[in-house]
Amino acid sequence: MKHVRTSIVLLSFAAIIPAHAQSQFSKLVIQVVAPLSTPRDALVYVTGSAPEMGDWDPGKVPMNKEIDSLWTFSCVIPSGREVQFKITRGSWSTEALYFDGVIPHNTVLRVCSDTIMTMKPVTWNDLSAARKRMTPAGGIVGSVRFHRALRGDGLRHERDVIVWLPPSYQDSTKKRYPVLYMHDGQNVFDPTTSFLGSDWRADEVADSLIRARAIEEIIIVGINNTPDRMSEYSDTPAGRSYAKFVVERLKPLIDSIYRTKPSRENTAVMGSSLGGLISLCFAWWYPETFSKAGCLSTSVIPGSRDNILKEVLAYKGPKKSLKLYFDVGGKEYGLLAGFKAIASALREKGYKEGEDLEFFLDEGAVHNEIAWSHRLWRPIEFLFGRK
Repeated sequence: MKHVRTSIVLLSFAAIIPAHAQSQFSKLVIQVVAPLSTPRDALVYVTGSAPEMGDWDPGKVPMNKEIDSLWTFSCVIPSGREVQFKITRGSWSTEALYFDGVIPHNTVLRVCSDTIMTMKPVTWNDLSAARKRMTPAGGIVGSVRFHRALRGDGLRHERDVIVWLPPSYQDSTKKRYPVLYMHDGQNVFDPTTSFLGSDWRADEVADSLIRARAIEEIIIVGINNTPDRMSEYSDTPAGRSYAKFVVERLKPLIDSIYRTKPSRENTAVMGSSLGGLISLCFAWWYPETFSKAGCLSTSVIPGSRDNILKEVLAYKGPKKSLKLYFDVGGKEYGLLAGFKAIASALREKGYKEGEDLEFFLDEGAVHNEIAWSHRLWRPIEFLFGRK
């Protein structure tokens, strides 16, 4: 067995795979060296893009416990296949962290030969010391309403929706408002339900911008994610079903209950990371519904299975009437290439910065809710600023 410094080890598993198929298949072994904070009775799971990894269900595929701190998983897959995966203790709230307080990108590996991948997390999301140090902003500013257990065709899980109403909503009974739909609704308004104990502060940010008369008053709809977040927030069949749910089920519901301006000109979508990716998809797939999209730290990875970049590049029709915002943190190294690629693609399609396109590089920023809350005013003002 040959060990290399990257923690990837090449082995020979020829005896396991029939001779006629050895060139077509490779064995992948994932090892996890669990941090000391791991509970003694914990189970460790692998979740990823391959069916063998549970298709992004965080609690479907348990790893084997070899000793107290070592867990393993193995599978045989076609040689040359790219796999993406993460490690959890059974849910997204307990995923493995490799830098305390920083949500990691997917581990991406193209398996061309028999391979061992060793992962050494420093802690788990729910046990993060950085999370415990965070001081929640406290409560929700303004009035919110909840819609529970909404279902959509082609989606495995129901989800809750939280609706934030602007300051004048209760008193100005004839006034109608534009609507911003935001993904990862648990993280949007309330620090007690957010991923790392700190929310986007969308309520405080919007309230401040409204009272400063920097933007028009808006309604914000936070759509909670589910255990299928990875597949629902990507260019996949589940992502298409999620988009259809929002367009055909949720938006008509919101428009029927609240005093909205339902036209495309007054409807926007926003998210971060994969939420930024699916926000771009929503606008590109349904420009008759959404005219604006805010895409923060967008997980556009050139060459990945997420096809929206290819779709934008291949598009030959008339320019879609969209207003698009993108940003990235200076320390989100895995996203910088995608940031540049989507910028180039959209400029090629005729979008112009300062008019219908905005890009912002947040020097020094990492990939978490605190960073997004600090610059959230930028996309909201760009999309809804007073003319």
